[in-house]
Amino acid sequence: MRWWSLANLVSNAGTWMQLTVQNLLVLQITGSAAATGLSLSVQAAPGLLVSIAGGAAVDRWPRKLTAAVSQALLGAVAFTTALLVAFDQLNLGVLMALAAVTGLIATIDGPACSLLGNDLVRAEDVPSAIGVGSLVSNAGRLAGAGLAGLAVGVFGTAAAYAANGLSFLFVAAVIPFLRPVATAATKTSPAATRDDDMTVREGLAFFARRPRLVALAGISGISAIFGRNYGLTLAVLVTGPLAGGAGAFGTVSTVLAVGGIIGAVLGARLRKPSVRLVGTLAAGGALLQVVAGLSPSLAVLLVLVLPMAVVESVSDTAGTTVLQTDPPAHMRGRVLGVWNTIRTMWSLAGPPALGLLMELAGARGALVVGGLLIAGTIGAGHLLRRRRVPEPVLLHPDTPVLTARPALSTAA
Repeated sequence: MRWWSLANLVSNAGTWMQLTVQNLLVLQITGSAAATGLSLSVQAAPGLLVSIAGGAAVDRWPRKLTAAVSQALLGAVAFTTALLVAFDQLNLGVLMALAAVTGLIATIDGPACSLLGNDLVRAEDVPSAIGVGSLVSNAGRLAGAGLAGLAVGVFGTAAAYAANGLSFLFVAAVIPFLRPVATAATKTSPAATRDDDMTVREGLAFFARRPRLVALAGISGISAIFGRNYGLTLAVLVTGPLAGGAGAFGTVSTVLAVGGIIGAVLGARLRKPSVRLVGTLAAGGALLQVVAGLSPSLAVLLVLVLPMAVVESVSDTAGTTVLQTDPPAHMRGRVLGVWNTIRTMWSLAGPPALGLLMELAGARGALVVGGLLIAGTIGAGHLLRRRRVPEPVLLHPDTPVLTARPALSTAA
C-alpha cells in the first residue's frame, strides 16, 4: 500500500502538470476559448458513453494486468503528445483525437486502479485506504501545479507531457510487485461467476435495484451541480462583492486545498460510513455554503471555507467507500462504470446550470440558493424514506406468532 500510494502521488503530480498546461496549449494553437472547452468535453465524452462497458471489462479481466496495461497506454499517449509538441506538429484535430483516446482508456483505468488499491488492504481498512488516496490526490494536485510552471519555464510545454508519461510508466512498473490481501473479495474471480452475471445490463440493473446507491447518486448529483463548483462561485464572490483580487482568490483556493487534506485524514478514520452520514455531511456543508454566500468580508469567508472543504472531503471519502464496498466483488467494476457515467453527466450539466443561476441571482444568491436546494432536497429525501419504512408492530405477549419453516434450499 505504501508503494501504491507513492505511485499514485507521482501519477497525480504528473496528471496535474499536464492539465495545468493543456488549456494554455489549446489557446496557443487555436486562440479560442471555445476550443479549450471543446477539448475538455471531448475527453469527458467517453466517460458518458462507454464507462459502463469499461467497468464490465474491469470485472472480467485480471485487475493488476488491466491497471498496468491501461497505465502504460496512457503513458504512450502522453509521450506521443510531448513529441508532437516538441516538433511543432500538433494541431487541433490531432489534439482532439488524443483527448478522446485518453478519455476512452480512462474508462477502464479509473475503476481498475481504484479497486486495485482497495485490494491491498483488509476489508475493514478500505475507508482508510480511500482516505489515503484522497490525501495523495490533493498533495499531487498541489505539487503538480507547482512543478508545471517550473518544467514549462525551463524545458518548454512538451516537458509537462513527458513528465506525465514517465509518471504513468512508474505506476505500471510498480503494479506487478503489489500483493493483494487474500480476502473473500480478492479471491472472487470472473471465472467463479456466471457469464450472464457479467453483462453491462446486469450492472445497470444492480445499481437501479440498490436504493442506497440511487440515494448516494442523488445526494452527490445535487451537491455537484449546486455546491461543489467553488472555483466558479467563490471566484466571482471574491473578485466581485468582496472586492478582492486574484491574490485573494488564491488564498481562498489554498484554504480549500488545506481543508481537503484535513478532511481526507479525518475520512481515513471512518470504519463503517453510510449513505445517511454522506447526506448529513452534504447538508451540513450546504448550510455552511449558505452562510459563506452572506459573508460580509474576505476574513469571514476564509473562516467558513475551511470547514466547508473539510466536510466536503469527509463526505466524498464516505461516499466513495460505500460505492466501492456495497456491491459484491464481481459487480464493483460495473457499479463504478455506472457511477462514472452519472458523474460525467453532472460535470457537463453543473457549470451551465450554475452559470445560469449566477446570472439570475448573482454570486451570493447562487451560493445561498444552491445551498438551500441541497439541504432541502436531502432533508426531503430523508423524510420520505422514514415514511416508507413501516413501524414495527408490537404484539401482546399472549398473541401467538406463526413462524415459517426454514427453507430446504438456500440457493435463492
